[in-house]
Amino acid sequence: MKNRIPGILSLLILLMLLFSCSRAQKEDAGMADRRIIIGFSIATDTFILERWNKDIKIFTGAAKELGAEVLFQLSAGGTRAQIDQIRYLLKQDIDILVVLPHDTSMLAGVIKEVNDQKIPVIAYDRLIQGVPISAYVSFDNVEVGRLFGKALTRKVPRGNYLIVNGSVRDNNSYLVNQGLHEILDPYIESGAVSIVDEIWLEQWSGDEATARIGEILERTTDIDAISAGNDQLANSAIQLLAERRLAGKVAVVGQDADLLSCQRVVEGLQLMTVYKPISRLATRAAQISVAIARGEAPEPDRLVENGSNTTIPYFVEMPRAVFKDNMEETIIKDGFHSAEDIYRNRSREN
Repeated sequence: MKNRIPGILSLLILLMLLFSCSRAQKEDAGMADRRIIIGFSIATDTFILERWNKDIKIFTGAAKELGAEVLFQLSAGGTRAQIDQIRYLLKQDIDILVVLPHDTSMLAGVIKEVNDQKIPVIAYDRLIQGVPISAYVSFDNVEVGRLFGKALTRKVPRGNYLIVNGSVRDNNSYLVNQGLHEILDPYIESGAVSIVDEIWLEQWSGDEATARIGEILERTTDIDAISAGNDQLANSAIQLLAERRLAGKVAVVGQDADLLSCQRVVEGLQLMTVYKPISRLATRAAQISVAIARGEAPEPDRLVENGSNTTIPYFVEMPRAVFKDNMEETIIKDGFHSAEDIYRNRSREN
């Protein structure tokens, strides 16, 4: 009997190990199958931006296909409202937080609260500053600025330029400006290009842009080119130019490929818009969100600094310049806008 005891103990230990492994495997499988809950906080200067409506719709659809649920908090109430949004989402048992920040620096405190709860954070489109986060998903915003500069200097290699930058609260504004100046500065230094004025806006606001650009046009209309931070600001500039019978005579660029701007490109009122394939960005962001929430670590395209003494995994999509002559192969081919809508006021043959 004594000789059988070690054998029985060994068998019991083996069974316990097998049971433990089996339970762990079931728990891992359960985690993989469990519905992921994604909290998504979006705070913008206005609800009516065409761009963000597309992001929300595509991200939600892609997350749903991956078996995830998205809890959105959307407001135009600024940074304080967004901080309240994020704290609300923290109470909803979310697995990961995705943030489109209103102010890329002022959210550091509340994001630290999220980090303290061991919830991963992804910055969407705009990089959150000053605090570690799990990932950043955006377009190459420096390249957006380069595309602005290349289009303008090709069309107006010599002349007077007005630069209308985006919100001072948005890190992307500075990146776009960096890329723009990479192209423009050699022209400025040679004397070929003169900067009439360079302004920065407090918000991504068409009304603010109209007021600020209007003040400059009251002072001088001797302007050959305008770099606008996005299409909303470009539209403000074009409207003011139209009032002075200068629309189409001044080269104007913007970004986001808003429908009105695409119409103005084919009509010759706007030189170019930068198309950012939102479908790829939003779909990829949803995929990365689910993967990170499940404990996976997707391989980033680059690493980026955000002032937190850590490098942030950066997942990058590339923008494209869209002119009248490549509207068909970009915007229309991708189904971003229909040909019928874009050419509503102008024949496609013209």
